[in-house]
Order: sequence, then structure tokens, then C-alpha cells
Amino acid sequence: MTPSPPPRTLRHVAATAALAALAGCASMAPPHATPPPPVPGDWLGYVAADTSGAHAADLSWQTYFRDPVLQRLIETALANNRDLRVAALRAEEARAAFRIQRADQFPAIGIGAQGARARVPGDLNVSGASVVAGEYRAEVGLSSWELDLWGRVRSLKASALQRWLATEAGARAVELALIGQVADGYLGLRELDERVMLARRTVEAHEESYRIFGRRHDVGATSRLELTQVQTLLTQAQALLAQLELARANQLHALGQLLGAHPGPLPEAAPFDETLVLAELAPGLPSDLLASRPDIAAAEHLLRAAGADVGAARAAFFPRIALTGSWGSASAELDGLFDSGSRAWTFVPVLSLPIFDGGRRRANLALSEVRHDIRVAEYEKSVQTAFREVVDALAACRWLAEQRDVQRIALDAASERARLAQLRYDAGSATYLEVLDAQRALLAAEQQLVQARRALLSSQVALYAALGGSSQATVPPVSTY
Repeated sequence: MTPSPPPRTLRHVAATAALAALAGCASMAPPHATPPPPVPGDWLGYVAADTSGAHAADLSWQTYFRDPVLQRLIETALANNRDLRVAALRAEEARAAFRIQRADQFPAIGIGAQGARARVPGDLNVSGASVVAGEYRAEVGLSSWELDLWGRVRSLKASALQRWLATEAGARAVELALIGQVADGYLGLRELDERVMLARRTVEAHEESYRIFGRRHDVGATSRLELTQVQTLLTQAQALLAQLELARANQLHALGQLLGAHPGPLPEAAPFDETLVLAELAPGLPSDLLASRPDIAAAEHLLRAAGADVGAARAAFFPRIALTGSWGSASAELDGLFDSGSRAWTFVPVLSLPIFDGGRRRANLALSEVRHDIRVAEYEKSVQTAFREVVDALAACRWLAEQRDVQRIALDAASERARLAQLRYDAGSATYLEVLDAQRALLAAEQQLVQARRALLSSQVALYAALGGSSQATVPPVSTY
């Protein structure tokens, strides 16, 4: 019959169980309190009370960007962009760091075996005769498990968890920024396509005018001055066309870098339908940014991590208790290692508390508290930045829409002026210089209208990104035990 363990052993086991039950129950981290948003409660009058459309957080990018070509480009970028890939890997890195830190909550148990033989000379032995002795052990061991009575390990785990969540939110911020950059790059490419088309059409018209005036000059029907005036207008249009072609090539290269792949087939150069690109959008309230902006979420997670670091620094002022032990079998001979009566165990609790460390722990606590204050300021700054980006985008949407409407009126006026100037010249009531000036103004008005339309669409893309877009992806469930 197996003998019962001595009462002292039972007391040790009971005390260990009680301490283990207490481990992790305490935490010295300051209670988390999200700072109040340091921004106004509205959008400074840029939004009417009856604003229609859906909230950005409720719109996926597939719903907001309705152009099929743009949707294909965004999908390509999400699959191939290297910045987004690095951000995702950073999140995986933080997840692994959290799992490493979480493992410190649990005891590390391992199996080990060892054997040793030694000869002790006679002059070192009481009997005066040399002795050959051996020791063989096989055991299950517990190596230095800290009882987290003051929450130090728990706070370090909470800090690692919040840093992981911050990198997850950061990855979503990179994704949202990438979507906005691809959309803006695509709109820029479409703008340049349309401007190139207008410039090419103008060049063709001026080439025909130069050919006609050249023949008229040859027969003496027009002066050399008028011919050089037509030639000047032609060369200006050709220079503009070359400039636009270069800008389009650079825009295409930049878009390809964002995509991480070749853009593939793109639509023919033609005016794009503004209503096809973007859906209607309602900005909501400034307080909605706290839930929708991934960069604000990342800043709050980092603030929570800094609070947990303060808790760990406070816990360092209290004693640390670590347990080390083993249970197994030991024998002087290998063949008797598992015989009856060879059971062996060790139990080594260790309590440590530095008395003098040159102020290291106090300085570490002060450092943690200062870093926490820094995170508070960074969180508030991220909220202010988000508010600024939204009101900038709202102001741009409002005034660029007005600028586009004015530019349309200006184009109509320039077109009518060019028509009337041509009629006056044909009737002999004006010089051709008046026609050239009107045509130059018409080309400029056409280019400016395209630029205004693109700028308005870009402001709507910026508004979608500033409001957080569809960045509220579900974070994988995290075990915090």
C-alpha cells in the first residue's frame, strides 16, 4: 500500500494551490479612460441638416466606388501592394509577440533525465578508500513559474494584446489609405486621358488651320503675320499635348506601383460619368470618427497598452514569488531507477525583492507614466487630425462643386466667343488674332473644366477615407486568459 504524504507536504500543496488561485487576480494598471474628443461637436456648418446618402462606415468600397474598372484595380492593389503586405505581416508579428507574452502566465513543465558517475579519491574520502558513485534521475519539472500576485505578468500580457490590436487597426488604416490612393490615381489617369483627347483634337484642328493658311499664303490671300499666328497656336497646342502625355505616363507608372502589378486594360479616353464613379455619402457626426477611423482605434489601443505598462512598472515594487519543483525517480544505479522507493521530489519557492537598485524601478515607473501621457496626447492629436481631414474634404466638396459649375458656364462662354470670333473674321469684321485668342481661351476653359471635375471627385474620395470608409473589419477573437 502506498504511504500517504506527510502533513507538511499537504500544507505545501494547499498553500501552493491558494497562491495559484490568487495569481493574476490583482492589477495595478490605472483604469482606462478615453480622453474626451478635443474637437467641436459638428462640422462647422459644411453639412446641411437634410444631408442624404449613407454613412461611410456602412458603405463597403465595392458599394461606394461603382466603376467596374476601378473596382478591379482596387482588388488588384489589395492583393499585391507591398505596403499592405508589410502591414499585415506586422500584425502577425505583434500577434506572435502577444502569444509569447501570454505564455508567461502558465507554468513551463518539462520532462528530463540525467545520469552521472564520479570517482572520489581516497584522500578526499572519510574512509580513506576511493569511491565510485553514480546518480540517475528521471523527472517532470516545473521551472521558475512566477505567481502573479500583483498583476505584473498580467499587465505585460495586456500591453502585448493592445499592441497587437493596434497593429491590426494600423493594417486597416493602410488598407483604407491604399483604396483611396488607387481611386485618386485612377481618377487622375482618367482626367489626363480626357485632357489628352481634348489637346489632340485641338492639335488636329490647328494643323488643318495651318495647312489652309499656308496655301492661302502661297497664293497671296493672307499675310505672313497671320500664318505665324496660326503656327504659334499650333505649337502651343502641341507642347501642351506632349506635356499631358508625359504626365499620363507618370500617372500610369505610379498607379502600377500602387497596384503592385500592371493595371491591365483601361477604358478608352472618353469623358467619364461622374455619377458612375461614387455613391452618395453622408458624413454623420464628429463623434462617429471614434468608432470608424482605424488610426484613432490604433491610437486608443496604444493608450491602453501604455496604461498596462504603468501597471507592470508599479507591480515591480512588490515581492516576486517564483516556484520551481520536480517530481520523479532517482537511484544510484541505472537498473534501479524505477524500483519501489526511488521516488524523489523537490519544491523550491523563491521570494525576491530588490532593496537597492539605484532608483531603477522608480525611474522605470516614471518612464511608463510619461509614455502614457504621450499616448494621451497622441490620441487627442489623431482625433484632431481626423476632424481636420473631414472638414477639409467637406469644404473641398462644397466649393469644388461650385467651381465646377462656374467652370461649365465659363466653357459655354468661351465656346460662344470662339464661334462669334470666327464669324466676325469670316465677315471681315475682325483680325485672325481675335480668333486665335478666343480659341486659346476655349482650350484653357476645356482643360480647366476637366481639372475641376476630377478635383471634385478626388475630394469625395478623400471624404470617404477621412470618415473611415469600410475599415471596421472584424478583429479575430482574441483569447485573453
